[in-house]
Formats: sequence, C-alpha cells, structure tokens
Amino acid sequence: MANHKSSEKRIRQTATKRAHNRLYHKTTRNAVKALRNTTDKSAAEALLPKVTAMLDKLSKHNVIHKNKAANLKSAMQLHVNSL
Repeated sequence: MANHKSSEKRIRQTATKRAHNRLYHKTTRNAVKALRNTTDKSAAEALLPKVTAMLDKLSKHNVIHKNKAANLKSAMQLHVNSL
C-alpha cells in the first residue's frame, strides 16, 4: 500500500481518470458500432461528424492512439460513402 500522501493522492487521481477514460472510450466504441450497423445513408451522414469528433477528442487526450483514430475515421467514411 502507499506510504506517502502524494502517492495516495496519485492513486486516487489515477482511479478517477481511468473511470473517466473507460466511460468515454466505451461510449465512442458504441457510437462507432452504431454507425457501422447503419444502412440508412442520411442517418449515417448525420452520425459521422459526431463520431469523428469523439474519436478526435479521445486521441487528443491519449486515450486511444492517433493512428487508430485515423484508421477508424477512414473506415467509417468509406462505409458512409458506400451506402
């Protein structure tokens, strides 16, 4: 267990950040899945900017790697264009 006040604080901060990151990462994954399963072009075009913004925000805060966000965005754009 932690022996210093600073390490106890760091443990609390890490737990809070981990919970926050897990929530937003899971929310984004669900949004990506919803977009992939969409067959309606107008609905997909409406959803694409929101999901893209979510991915950009996650990559900006290092929750996911920037290349992973770019690959997901590219694949989603191709999917929307193919509808």
